Amino acid sequence: MLIKTTSFARAGLLGNPSDGYFGKTVSFAFSNFSAELTMYETPELGFVPGEVDDATFDSPEDLLQEIQLFGYYGGIRLMKAVSKLFFLYCRDHGLDLPRKNFTVRYTSDIPRLVGLSGSSAICTAMLKALQLFYGVDVPLEYAPTLCLEAERDELGIQCGLQDRVIQMYGGCVFMDFDKPLVESTGYGRYERLDPALLPNLYVAYDPQRAEVSGTYHKKLRVLFEEKKPDIVAAMSEFADIAQRGRDALLAGRRDELPALINANFDLRDRIFNVATANRNMVMTARSAGASAKFAGSGGAIVGTYEDDAQFARLSKALADIGCQTLKPTIAS
Repeated sequence: MLIKTTSFARAGLLGNPSDGYFGKTVSFAFSNFSAELTMYETPELGFVPGEVDDATFDSPEDLLQEIQLFGYYGGIRLMKAVSKLFFLYCRDHGLDLPRKNFTVRYTSDIPRLVGLSGSSAICTAMLKALQLFYGVDVPLEYAPTLCLEAERDELGIQCGLQDRVIQMYGGCVFMDFDKPLVESTGYGRYERLDPALLPNLYVAYDPQRAEVSGTYHKKLRVLFEEKKPDIVAAMSEFADIAQRGRDALLAGRRDELPALINANFDLRDRIFNVATANRNMVMTARSAGASAKFAGSGGAIVGTYEDDAQFARLSKALADIGCQTLKPTIAS
């Protein structure tokens, strides 16, 4: 038996970073980049090292940079953590699994550590593979939670549900992480949105802006738990922006999206200490007439453009500061 699964890069279009704080978001998955897993039956259970599980380095400086960015275990730790929670889920729900083992390997071309959800792509692709290999269906609404718990609880990575939801559901999704619902069920309210409703979108990223997203989320978590009034108020405002965006799309008012995207970043810039290089990406895109905000925690931006002529100006302006720009293909 040979199983192949794929999870795609994602961009948070509206509402982030409120997803970890009972907020609301609109996100989309796009197939320009992906993580792919291959799983097959073997006598023993094994995990094959991938690109970010390097064991040889060109210099001490390369070793230091690799460990600072990716830790000591790369992608294998993600697959192990998901496997552990999957097996525990099956045990706790009385699901008898076939007595067989697998070997799994992964590849990923998702730009590393620029906020396009490369690590959660490995996790969600792993859960998809485990379900197929063992013939088990984890309820779709709960599957992202299992992946979140693997990263957050098993590995100590600060993160939210948004990335895992969109990578399990695909397409474009409005997510409402209503607090009573999440606390009682472990998951939020997820609504698929027709990608045809979306305006012209672009994604741009700086390959040199690699930074561990968990560092940003850890600082944010501390501020939120200290109940800083401006932080708590901001999370509510982020959620409102996402709700307004969802309502506008469903009403056919896609022309309202650019202002909401800009407002999302402007709020973030007022509340948090946005790095100069990250802010420069947004402002450069806006100087070309496009809307812009972070796609995730930093290093990549997402926004709207009017036509191909504006996209060409946008791409050139961003290329001048070292960024790569693309038109995302929404992945179902």
